[in-house]
Amino acid sequence: MGMDRKDPLERLRAATTERDAAGLRRRLRPRTAGHNGLIDLASNDYLGLSRDPRLVEGAIRAARQWGVGSSGSRLVTGTTELHAALDARLAEFVGTPAGLVFSSGYLANLGAIAGLSGPGTLVVSDQVNHASIVDACRLSRSRVVITPHRDVAAVELALAERDEDHAVVVTDAVFSVDGDLAPLRELHSVVRRYGALLVIDEAHALGVVGPLGQGGAQEAGIAGEPDVVLTLTLSKSLATQGGAVLAAPEVIETLIDTGRAFIFDTGLAPPSAGAALAALDVITAEPDLPARAREHARRIAGIARDLGLETTIPAAAVVPVVLGEPHAALRAAEICQEHGARVGCFRPPSVPKGRACLRITARASITESELTILTGALQAVVE
Repeated sequence: MGMDRKDPLERLRAATTERDAAGLRRRLRPRTAGHNGLIDLASNDYLGLSRDPRLVEGAIRAARQWGVGSSGSRLVTGTTELHAALDARLAEFVGTPAGLVFSSGYLANLGAIAGLSGPGTLVVSDQVNHASIVDACRLSRSRVVITPHRDVAAVELALAERDEDHAVVVTDAVFSVDGDLAPLRELHSVVRRYGALLVIDEAHALGVVGPLGQGGAQEAGIAGEPDVVLTLTLSKSLATQGGAVLAAPEVIETLIDTGRAFIFDTGLAPPSAGAALAALDVITAEPDLPARAREHARRIAGIARDLGLETTIPAAAVVPVVLGEPHAALRAAEICQEHGARVGCFRPPSVPKGRACLRITARASITESELTILTGALQAVVE
């Protein structure tokens, strides 16, 4: 006689019910092209370029010339002249010797961290690094030490006490929820002292941090150093899709030869590459865009503080408003929507327990009327 078999989906339904009760249920909410009539303060379109005609035209030109897909991995047919131009242009923009474009920023982190570590390597990671970094650490087959947030002394201790011959320290440049900047100069000093590599994820810094938006490493004066590896996404300030690793030629060659996230993935779609190149042209031609995004973030943080809400001093475009428990954050996001503003709502595991928050993102293109709408929405949250 066969064993009585349970419904294989029963445990999934039970877990979903538990998440719902805890305020941790996620739902897809399709929006219209006009954000359902709401002002957009939730997206990562930090420079307001996602609908810029120059980027749209760049994507169209690329699609007409190269088609809508790259047709293969970059080692087979997926590297066009367009991809090679984007590799070089990104490296030039941030001040590194070489670059390598991936199909997403997530895969760029997986490729860089897993490809530069492995058995016999220590990986040291900040406790609030992005999920893509966390997953890359898990896949690296390295010993991983998680250090307290922005704690340079803890990083140094981990490096000093290691038995491994090789070490990689990895950090976000701008942290994706708190919006604060990593102590990059100090970290680089420690990394160099102990013969390690420093991997910096510039996802939320590119296009916003530094006078010309060249990112945190460039502002810290370490972008072109041989022991510094940069990863980034094209989907935030550059308003398109894709990712990249920017580093010394030896690093890029290693990832081309051994990086599984690069070797076995289809190359970036040509329209995305074309749009990214156009975005770099726009940022170069309009150097005030990064400063405008940062100023709007500071104004948003000031509005929240004036209303008695907990927030931070933003280093880039991300402004968190901490509300504590998931249900409180969910209700606050609903209130903002009722008052015309779409904002992000971050709950565990995206943030630590007790730190559920609204994640408000600034844009270079925010208008005074939009700031007025946001002020009214946050006032309603407080009431």
